[in-house]
Amino acid sequence: MQANENACFYTSTDVAGKKIGFYFAVQSGGSFDIDYVVTDPRDNVVLDGQGERQGDYVFTAKHAGEYSFCFSNGMSTFAEKLVDFEITLEHELRPNYAKVAEGNQPPETLNAMEESLFRLSGSLTNIARTQKYFRTRENRNFSTVVSTEQRIFWFASLESITILTMAALQVFVVRNFFNVKKGGV
Repeated sequence: MQANENACFYTSTDVAGKKIGFYFAVQSGGSFDIDYVVTDPRDNVVLDGQGERQGDYVFTAKHAGEYSFCFSNGMSTFAEKLVDFEITLEHELRPNYAKVAEGNQPPETLNAMEESLFRLSGSLTNIARTQKYFRTRENRNFSTVVSTEQRIFWFASLESITILTMAALQVFVVRNFFNVKKGGV
C-alpha cells in the first residue's frame, strides 16, 4: 500500500451464522503498522484497529451479505507497506451421516470419525496460522537485520572518513609546527 492509501476487500456469505476468518500481517514498511476496519452488510463495525502489526480473528457472520475489510495507510506520509492478508469462510455445517449409514458400521462410529476429522481440520488450520505468524516474524526480523546492516555500514564509513581527516590534519599541524622560517628567528 502506498502512503495515505486506503484499500478495501470484500467477501460475501449467503446465510447468517457462517464463521469468517480474517488474518493480516504487515510484512514490510514503516513501523510495520496499519489501520483496519471490518464492517458487516449493514455498515456496522465488526472489528477495527489502529496501528496494528498483525491480527488473526474469527467471527460469526450475523447477517447474510457482503462484508468489507478495509486497510488504511493514512498515518504514513512516505512509507509504503506490504500487507499479507487472508479472508476465509469457515463452514461449520456438519451433515448427519446417521441416516445414510449402511453395512456393519453403526452410526456412532461415523460420528466419532466425523468428530475426529473436524478436530484434525481445526488443528491443521491452527498450524497454518502459526506458520503464517512465524513467516511474518521472519520477514520483520530480516528487515530489521538489513536496516541495521545499512546503518553499521554508513556509520563505519563516516568513522573511517573522520579518522583519515584527523590524520591528515595532524600531519599538517606537525609539519607547520616544525617548519623553520628562513632568514629569521
